[in-house]
Amino acid sequence: MNKILIANRGEIALRIMRSCREMGIKTVAVFSEADRNAPFVKYADEAVCIGPPASNKSYLLGDKIIEVAKQLGVDGIHPGYGFLSENAEFAAAVKKSGLIFIGPSPEAMDMMGDKLSAKAAAKRYNIPMVPGSEGAISTVEEGKKIAIQTGFPILIKASAGGGGKGMRIVENIEEFEEQMKLAVSEATSAFGDGSVFIERYVAGPRHIEIQILGDSHGNIVYLFERECSIQRRHQKVIEEAPSSVLTPEIRKAMGECAVNVGKACNYEGAGTVEFLLDENKNFYFLEMNTRLQVEHPVTEMITGIDLVKEQIKVARGETLSFKQEDLKIIGHSIEVRVYAEDPCNNFLPDIGKLITYKTPQGIGVRVDDGFEEGMDIPIYYDPMIAKLITFGKDREEAINRMIRAIDDYTIIGVETTLKFCKFVLKHNAFTSGNFDTHFVKHHFSPEMLSTENSDEAVIAALLAAKLMSTTKKISLHVSPGNEEKVSLWKKNRLVN
Repeated sequence: MNKILIANRGEIALRIMRSCREMGIKTVAVFSEADRNAPFVKYADEAVCIGPPASNKSYLLGDKIIEVAKQLGVDGIHPGYGFLSENAEFAAAVKKSGLIFIGPSPEAMDMMGDKLSAKAAAKRYNIPMVPGSEGAISTVEEGKKIAIQTGFPILIKASAGGGGKGMRIVENIEEFEEQMKLAVSEATSAFGDGSVFIERYVAGPRHIEIQILGDSHGNIVYLFERECSIQRRHQKVIEEAPSSVLTPEIRKAMGECAVNVGKACNYEGAGTVEFLLDENKNFYFLEMNTRLQVEHPVTEMITGIDLVKEQIKVARGETLSFKQEDLKIIGHSIEVRVYAEDPCNNFLPDIGKLITYKTPQGIGVRVDDGFEEGMDIPIYYDPMIAKLITFGKDREEAINRMIRAIDDYTIIGVETTLKFCKFVLKHNAFTSGNFDTHFVKHHFSPEMLSTENSDEAVIAALLAAKLMSTTKKISLHVSPGNEEKVSLWKKNRLVN
């Protein structure tokens, strides 16, 4: 391949382009009017505006993207993640047009894109499943019978779902009918498919995913796991590799199960198999994502493998250049997603201009972003500004490096999740490894960040007063839990 079109935007488009440039491959950016001045547009060798800001008038126009690719003599199309990345019809259309789709086959996408067919495929390899219904539930009465057999609490989940949409926790039989109707309605609205199924609700689960890579010659390997349990609204915020709780034996068992899921659909390219891990370290197949994940950098950091380059090599028909026994875990890596969201206001998006935007630097720090100082955060897309990744010789060093990097990251103009991420990284539940997907519910409230910010404001005000007057005594009041920090300031004679 000599030229690749990236059917995406922002940080992932830029990240793909960098790997292409290292491989001597020309790149084409397609962009909406909202992204005209974005870094990925400037970085590409060629760029074409394909429509207005709204996704359904630009980044989701598969036919138009293919038309641009053919006009510019493109060899392949990389979909990144989101938008068209898991659209089997788009993948099929790309292949039908004579271009190479850098990703799995449309058939693999179809099979794994539906949770029920994915579970059926995985079951053929005796992969552990969460107890529940065999298929979609057609009536409320049928659902009630299965729920009673499964045992409460249960989850009602959308077959075509993702991101927590079409998902309902049901504690007892009395609320089943109402929750099922709500799940069906939400699934229909979000995915155009109201099919739902039942699973036992796993209390205190951890979300562990396994990165796999397959070629067109039948070879599939796993590149270890990522811990993705720190979430808000069922969406990941902090990821790390490796997990702090997996033993080598469990890691191997999960990895081999993930490879078997890949074999079940003749998978080619980079994909991720997701599992739930319960409090007894039993794991259950959850779903497969047939694309590159947002959190793929932590896997790259601990393996030294560029996953985008591997995707391109596989799409060119090359055989994987390494075997399972060649892969080793080196060090530890953590990624935090920097969203333009206000964690003190239920993580609602906070759109605005990046008045000041300075990224951290230094050993073991990587920033995958798609913005520059002075740019606006558009309202039309996901509010993620960047992914901040750190690497260390062990988990402790990776955490400490991340805290330093967060402190060095300056963003003025919008609220971000950085302060929330720092809160998590310093929390005993996280540092001890004793956490699950309910971290936010059990350990976080907006007041915790407000208290910390107010104490810092008090200290800043006192410092300013100290500089103005060296004789006036100043009384200091701080909230409980921050006495040690203020004591340190006093010790250093910053306040009297």
